[in-house]
Amino acid sequence: MYPTTLAVIALTFSNYVLQPAFPNCLPPYIATRLLSTICILLLTWVNCSSVRWATRIQDFFTVGKLLALVLIIVVGMVQICKGHYDALEPQAAFEFIRDPSVGQIALAFLQASFAFSGWNFLNYVTEEVVEPRKNLPRAIYVSIPLVTLVYTLTNIAYFSSMTPEELLASNAVAVTFGEKLLGMFSWVMPISVALSTFGGINGYLFTSSRLCFSGAREGHLPYLLAMIHLKNCTPIPALLVCCTATIVILCIGETHNLINYVSFINYLSYGVTIAGLLYYRWKKPHLVRPIKVNLLVPISYLVFWAVLLGFSLYSEPVVCGMGLVIMLTGVPIYFIGVQWSQKPHWIYSAVEHVTYLGQKLCYVVFPQDDLSETEPLTEKTEKSEL
Repeated sequence: MYPTTLAVIALTFSNYVLQPAFPNCLPPYIATRLLSTICILLLTWVNCSSVRWATRIQDFFTVGKLLALVLIIVVGMVQICKGHYDALEPQAAFEFIRDPSVGQIALAFLQASFAFSGWNFLNYVTEEVVEPRKNLPRAIYVSIPLVTLVYTLTNIAYFSSMTPEELLASNAVAVTFGEKLLGMFSWVMPISVALSTFGGINGYLFTSSRLCFSGAREGHLPYLLAMIHLKNCTPIPALLVCCTATIVILCIGETHNLINYVSFINYLSYGVTIAGLLYYRWKKPHLVRPIKVNLLVPISYLVFWAVLLGFSLYSEPVVCGMGLVIMLTGVPIYFIGVQWSQKPHWIYSAVEHVTYLGQKLCYVVFPQDDLSETEPLTEKTEKSEL
């Protein structure tokens, strides 16, 4: 799922970088893929080298992203004050889309949710957050309203100078916006968006590698992915797996379909997770829960989730169905790799050899907390699941 998201952002990055060179047509397929691959390889190297470098890059490019969005919002508000808000009239949307079906509206929600899909990523790096029980809720309460406000105002600003037809026809909306309103300073927009997406790739790579790292520690992935570099303390094997998967997806997918896949799979996994949390609230009400919310919040989300996914699947059965198939491919792998506890000895031997080879190539070891001094490496490897 997350390599797919990385592929989408990387393609967006390359489109915005190359758009000024190809103003009247789409950038070449090979050029976008090559530039996206170079970007992913560069950021993988940065994340493998230092956690501090990765976080500094994230901070810098997040500030750049907000400055670019503020510029768009200010220019858009000026246009609205001048009376350019025809495209914001309710009838304008319904004139453009005649008789929209419920399925189309649901699919629009699903695609638009991709822009807001980073709201939960801080949960993946909880171990690396200082005082997570205090700072994690604080970050969520600040970031979600801020992102919602900024993104909503940005879209309003776009409609102050562009019609829905122009928005759909544009391969790089911010570039088209800058060309119409910024004049000689229009070059600011492709650079700003490229920097923004560059930071987005870094953030997704940072968090998705931690997801693989945590899964491996729980025995759901090869234990090699739970190892970190001896000196830099970075999860190099997990980063390399995410990098490789992303590059493969880049070569076989188109941006529009990838967004549909990711959005559908995201909402499906969110819904299943919330259903599981409600189940545990019902079956095990006395479990320790450091962070609690009113039950109306998850129940309301679950209802919205069911309606959204149901109508999206009805509207785009092939695309959404493909996303469902991609997700279900993990079921047999889970039963073979995790549930099957009595595997033949040759499988454990093969995993051990691959683990040793990976350790030598990446210079990685088990974290101190995951490997006791009295437990041999071979026993630890055999206990971990494929």
